[in-house]
Amino acid sequence: MTGWQQAMRESITDVDTLFDTLALPTAYKPAARRAAALFGLRVPAGYAARMRAGDIDDPLLRQVLPLGAETRAKSGFGTDAVGDLASNAGNGLLHKYHGRALLITTGACAVHCRYCFRRHFDYGAHHAGGSHLREALARIADDPTLAEIILSGGDPLSLTNDRLAVIGRALDATPHVARIRLHTRTAIVLPERIDDGLIAWVAARRARVVVVVHVNHARELAPDVIERLSALRAAGATLLNQAVLLAGVNDDRDSQVALSEALFAAGIMPYYLHLLDRVAGVHHFEVAESRAVALMQSVAAVLPGYLVPKLAREQPGDSAKRVVGL
Repeated sequence: MTGWQQAMRESITDVDTLFDTLALPTAYKPAARRAAALFGLRVPAGYAARMRAGDIDDPLLRQVLPLGAETRAKSGFGTDAVGDLASNAGNGLLHKYHGRALLITTGACAVHCRYCFRRHFDYGAHHAGGSHLREALARIADDPTLAEIILSGGDPLSLTNDRLAVIGRALDATPHVARIRLHTRTAIVLPERIDDGLIAWVAARRARVVVVVHVNHARELAPDVIERLSALRAAGATLLNQAVLLAGVNDDRDSQVALSEALFAAGIMPYYLHLLDRVAGVHHFEVAESRAVALMQSVAAVLPGYLVPKLAREQPGDSAKRVVGL
């Protein structure tokens, strides 16, 4: 077992351990248990160490802490907010947008973010495991319109380097695939995963590699995270960030400005700031669109344009992500 696999195995997965580790107010514990029974708790110990002990409103903690609000239904929030099922091409392949296809490589992830838009996704029926992977790769090879393949999940960095090598070699052998895009939260919460094997995987690719990380708050960019991401960039990867606008986490100007500045200092370009996907159980994170637009206008007033991420919403059936506020 590798070091990152051991770190994943040692993640916090029960409410009592999380509360004890961070000295959280016990009054929140019964609701946390009820919410965790619906969508399991998973937090790498190293990520928990970045949180402020005793602070129930810590912006990193809020992203992983099960809350009673998750157990309450809310009109307009469903189980397939971004239209994954309608775009399912079979064998773990989703085809929403022209020229791109998304491969659900695994259902596993190093962290269970409470706002996850795939928290209700049936990974057992829709992921590219076993023979499904061969069939999905064959479908990609047979479709010359596909210039970019997005590795998603779960999180593709939950796969071993050997498994990633199989995917990488197949895509490199498909001439029309010009880019491999890898979407990951694991790289941020479990930087150990960016090991020598993964760096070599990036360097070995014929297709250009784009690593889209998921950072919502500047404090997530700990020194070891920055160091490991720098190694990916040195290996040839282009680094972009996609964040989600979350109430109580990053829904103020100072947080957004600090995030963009920290990303750029780490060699990562701010890319998208997503409005919340309206998935059942996450309504307490929502920021009204009008307020989000005003917020980003205030951010644009103090940052250069290249540091202002696009405010966007994913709307089922659209031909591309919808940029908001233009």
